[in-house]
Amino acid sequence: MLADLVGDGEVVVLSGAGLSTESGIPDYRGETGRRRPAHPMTYQEFTGSEAARRRYWARGHLGWRHMAAVRPNAGHRAVAELQRRGLLAGIITQNVDGLQQAAGAAGVIELHGALDRVVCLACGARSPRAALEARLRAANPGFEARAEAINPDGDAVLPDAAVAGFRLVGCERCGGPLKPDVVFFGENVPPARVRDCYALTEGAGALLVLGSSLTVLSGYRFVRHAARHGVPVAIVNRGATRGDEHALVTVDAPLGATLTALLDELGR
Repeated sequence: MLADLVGDGEVVVLSGAGLSTESGIPDYRGETGRRRPAHPMTYQEFTGSEAARRRYWARGHLGWRHMAAVRPNAGHRAVAELQRRGLLAGIITQNVDGLQQAAGAAGVIELHGALDRVVCLACGARSPRAALEARLRAANPGFEARAEAINPDGDAVLPDAAVAGFRLVGCERCGGPLKPDVVFFGENVPPARVRDCYALTEGAGALLVLGSSLTVLSGYRFVRHAARHGVPVAIVNRGATRGDEHALVTVDAPLGATLTALLDELGR
């Protein structure tokens, strides 16, 4: 039935962290849906405290080395191939890793932004993450901390002692504080972006959810929106999801193998 839905075309993909786990990026929840022991930075913490920003950028500077080295997996490549075959009306991703674009997908709506950009909180200027990382390396030549773990948002787990001496750098235009161009916990997705996703969803032939537990409303609302507009929903994920009751098809299986098999079936 999954192949029938996708084969009819006009599919909108909604992807989550589970699509990137096979590339070596952990998700916030395991196959049971139980939250992993990670404590992501909130928007309120980041904007309200220079110490919090120092902690984030010290950890993020180290974690970026891991994030920049990851490569698309079979699931990302399958989504790009579905698009190439003309079967997709659009792609919405909750991920901030850029792997779907790296696999060749175009026009991806990055619901939560992207880690490869930074934005100034004072003047709004945006710039490449790579340029900031070069400046941070120059400002912290002796920074050789080792990460205890890497979180899904590229945040490395470090002891407080390793963070204390880390030097921040500001916006090159105005000197203001810099933030990754992603939506933090406690921050709202830009309303225009949400409206675009609603419009794309309600006009879809089907909504295909890939690798998301849909626990967070940010993605779950589009499943509910699809159901209200009579758009069939298919979900491929490891473990149950919050949206299963709205789905016509649910597949509990590894994403890479499942999507590769789907391509093979559609090819026949």
